[in-house]
Amino acid sequence: MAPDSRDAGDRPWWKGAVLYQIYPRSFQDSNGDGIGDLPGITARLEHVARLGVDAIWISPFFPSPMRDFGYDIADYCGVDPIFGTLADFDALVARAHELGIKVTIDQVYAHSSDLHPWFAQSRQDRDNDKADWFVWADPRVDGTPPNNWQSVFGGPAWTWDARRRQYYMHQFLTSQPQLNVHNVAVQDALLGAMQFWLDRGVDGFRLDALNHAMHDPELRDNPPAPEGEGPRTRPFDYQIRRYSQSHPGVVDFVARIRDLTDRYGAIFTVAEVGGDLAEQEMKAYTAGEDHLNSAYGFTFLYTPALTPGLIADTLARWPDEPGMGWPSWAFENHDAPRALSRWCAPEDQPAFARLKMLLLMALRGNVILYQGEELGITQVDIPFEKLQDPEAIANWPLTLSRDGARTPLPWSVDAAEAGFTDGEPWLPLGSENVARAVAAQEGDPASLLHFTRAMIALRKANPAMRHGRLDIMRADDQCLAFRRVAEDQALTCIFNLSPTPAPWPDEVEADGTIVAAISDAASGMALPPYAALLLAQD
Repeated sequence: MAPDSRDAGDRPWWKGAVLYQIYPRSFQDSNGDGIGDLPGITARLEHVARLGVDAIWISPFFPSPMRDFGYDIADYCGVDPIFGTLADFDALVARAHELGIKVTIDQVYAHSSDLHPWFAQSRQDRDNDKADWFVWADPRVDGTPPNNWQSVFGGPAWTWDARRRQYYMHQFLTSQPQLNVHNVAVQDALLGAMQFWLDRGVDGFRLDALNHAMHDPELRDNPPAPEGEGPRTRPFDYQIRRYSQSHPGVVDFVARIRDLTDRYGAIFTVAEVGGDLAEQEMKAYTAGEDHLNSAYGFTFLYTPALTPGLIADTLARWPDEPGMGWPSWAFENHDAPRALSRWCAPEDQPAFARLKMLLLMALRGNVILYQGEELGITQVDIPFEKLQDPEAIANWPLTLSRDGARTPLPWSVDAAEAGFTDGEPWLPLGSENVARAVAAQEGDPASLLHFTRAMIALRKANPAMRHGRLDIMRADDQCLAFRRVAEDQALTCIFNLSPTPAPWPDEVEADGTIVAAISDAASGMALPPYAALLLAQD
């Protein structure tokens, strides 16, 4: 299906776009070292282009000691040798653009690596030019850290440095010192790095953990979290993170980012925002026309069950109103367990994978697909001795390993290591996922891969799906129904998210043209398990 002509006009390319996240270590290895790289991505871009997505988002490939696999950056303006060279990146961008694919890359502004030259200078003494580029604090009178803040990965958010006789802050690993983004000079340096990549032709940025970028300068203690609010596997879970993150000053920094990207035209910016105030911060970061284009949170990424009520409540918080930001949605990514392993029984995965894909494409906002989602990849159980994820190792066995969602993408059932590498892969692929390889599904017209392409094409061909208003019609224990409306088009979307039949929703008229159907769903009839139906109605 070609994009509908009614979807033309002044809307920027990213509004309603489908993005495909690539985790470089696990996409395609080109040199046999077992780690995916930039030339590997370039070699496989035709697969992405055939999906019909608008853009790719590439997770970090910058120079790094890889203690957090690229999210600990030692140079914001380079490529780590394990991934290739700047020339390889330029070739990737050129090939993507030839195929009609925009390129979005990660930016990590909350912290750097402790091997970054900025931190090496900052820790030397208290008087150098970069002394206050990171968050430093004196100890309490008894020598303990300046407050009770805890790191995401476990333990205090402070580490002692004998040279300065101060503690430095880190919200994640001790090797990820917190940047002092309150400092305008730090902001200038980060914006300079963004401009470096803009000048190389990138089309957008995903801003990692953006609400972690500023702290409370008064260093006030975080209050304790109430009892019974979710599982507690880390000290971090015992606090309300009121002062260690979520400072309102981030909004002004966001405005500076938008000012820069606007100079380059239709650049897309999307923030990752988690935590107790995620919705409030997502809206603040995207409000009006002088902030970021979009933001996404963790609502769907970590929920153990996908229910009609959860979906309806989440979507209702982003109404089509003047000044309201534009959301992005992801069901999976490199930090979260694979959705099929969370949301349904193994025997229901084939049917649920199709429902999930159609539902995602029907949501109002941008869609982010994670590599392998188009194949129905499931979570791989990585034994402790093969774990790479520092968070999982530190909190084993209570924290589910992120490695299980980062396993290499299978390309061929018959090739060694499923065609990912000629060497030993950095993580095991998982035998069940090898059977879901791209080549195997390419030859099966009924596969999830072909279905995914059809659903992306459907979204592009229908402006109501791509950018229309969304009105909830029903959300009960089984059934979700909503209406998408844009210009002269209206679509009614009906989903049975349960493994048992559901009655036809009374709120939905049983007339109209069937645009898409899953599990033999028929207009006006009882909905089979995991059925979905899209109706074009007046």
